[in-house]
Amino acid sequence: MFLAVFFAALPTAAQQILPHSLGPWQGVSTNGVAFRPAPVTGMIPVAPPQPVLSEYGWASTESSTYSSGAPNVNERLQATLFKMKDPSGAYGLYSFLITPDLKAASYTEHSSVSAGRAVILVGNLVLDVEGSDLPELETQIKSLVAAVQPHAQTGPLPDLWQHLPPRGFVERSNRYVLGPQTLNQLFPVALGDSLGFSKGAEAELGHYKLNGHDATLLIVDYPTPGFAMQQLAELQRQFNVNGSRPDAAPPLFARRDYTLLAIVSGAQTQTEASNVLDQIQSGTQLTWDEPTFQFKEPSIEMMIVGSIVGAGVICGFALIAGLAFGGFRLFMKRLLPGKVFDRSTQVQVLQLGLASKPINAEDFYASVGTVSGGAAVDKNLPDRIALRIFR
Repeated sequence: MFLAVFFAALPTAAQQILPHSLGPWQGVSTNGVAFRPAPVTGMIPVAPPQPVLSEYGWASTESSTYSSGAPNVNERLQATLFKMKDPSGAYGLYSFLITPDLKAASYTEHSSVSAGRAVILVGNLVLDVEGSDLPELETQIKSLVAAVQPHAQTGPLPDLWQHLPPRGFVERSNRYVLGPQTLNQLFPVALGDSLGFSKGAEAELGHYKLNGHDATLLIVDYPTPGFAMQQLAELQRQFNVNGSRPDAAPPLFARRDYTLLAIVSGAQTQTEASNVLDQIQSGTQLTWDEPTFQFKEPSIEMMIVGSIVGAGVICGFALIAGLAFGGFRLFMKRLLPGKVFDRSTQVQVLQLGLASKPINAEDFYASVGTVSGGAAVDKNLPDRIALRIFR
């Protein structure tokens, strides 16, 4: 029995992230006895609903209470740690947990604090800390962050919030959304999965002040412009988007910019919604980089000039080549007479007797002797044939 309990406790200890103590502050149970914080796998001890956590990629949760141990002082910190599958999901949960009373803190790049609560993003981990007068306990909270930092998985965070227009924006009201369950809790109109979250869409929403009343802007990013156009058409069939269904309420105003789809709820007129929608730019540029070929036929004048120039170049080349060959031949005949050209043992140039120079029969034979069969070679035969031809 003891061995079974021991081996069952090993996975719990291996998954533990929250520290046992924060300097002099010790982890305690409700009756003041020291304990080791353990993962909570069967339930979620704080506000986020289970469907919301599932959409953000929830993996596990730990909870621990730390006490200063000072007599007659009731100083405690209740720390809850959410471990998500990736930093993007953790960023989404962090944006879901923060409330308007929380102010920006310096614990990490994304951290918020008030007198009784602090929410801190550390990679794929989200810390939700509760206590009294938390700004005065900055040392303990930073110690808690430093203890969980080695267990965090780092990575790039979503930047869709950068497309939220600044004019009229309510500070710290933006929320990152990855699923329909979370969207239905944050957006005034229950759009469900009509935005295509199951196909790779992600969204960011924020609250705005338009002419003294509240409005909500939802920005959805899609993988391709075609997909964004398709989802806009689907929304216009199901909801009253840009007056597509006047019988349906409430009205929504939407506009697409490449892969971004912006939807405004709470605006009373199209002009009022355009004050927000006109500020949205996706920053995406479509370019066509396929090489092109353009054929332009030259004029007749250029063709004639080109032909003359081309013929001149060919003639000049032929003249230069002929002079070069003739000059080389004359040079070699003077330098090495009878060695390279006009050799008597080999036929070089056939002399047909067209001039007054007599025919040299030696130019027709490479050797002197007899042919096969023992017959003698008549060396004067070419002379007699040539004389008969040219008489």
